[in-house]
Amino acid sequence: MYTCSKSFEGFPCCHRQPNHEGHCRFVHGYSRSFTCWFGASELDENGFVVDFSSLKELRKQLNDQFDHTFLANSDDPLLSEWERLHELGALDLRVMANVGMEGSAHWVWEQVNALLQGRDGGRSWCWKVEARENS
Repeated sequence: MYTCSKSFEGFPCCHRQPNHEGHCRFVHGYSRSFTCWFGASELDENGFVVDFSSLKELRKQLNDQFDHTFLANSDDPLLSEWERLHELGALDLRVMANVGMEGSAHWVWEQVNALLQGRDGGRSWCWKVEARENS
């Protein structure tokens, strides 16, 4: 198997974990970054696992999801309030199953693999995503 990785940085956003007993239950934010690890059984015609220049769509998806946005858990008891503030233009809401770093990494993993599957039919894949805060 061939492998390589690519990092994507600079995604300032905020969120909260409403069920947390500590400070994480309050709205807070930081800059996120993601490193994606790619694999392939065979290289493409250029000798690449993944042609990084073909990942512009992924960068756009990451910007849309995480750049100056407010992330809310789909089960947040204040979700209707966040939606109202979004409608008023006070925040740019994104609703996710899990807004934590683990849930964000999973979201990125799903997006990357959908993109790769559509592009090369499964020749390459993302086998790991690492999400970091305050990078």
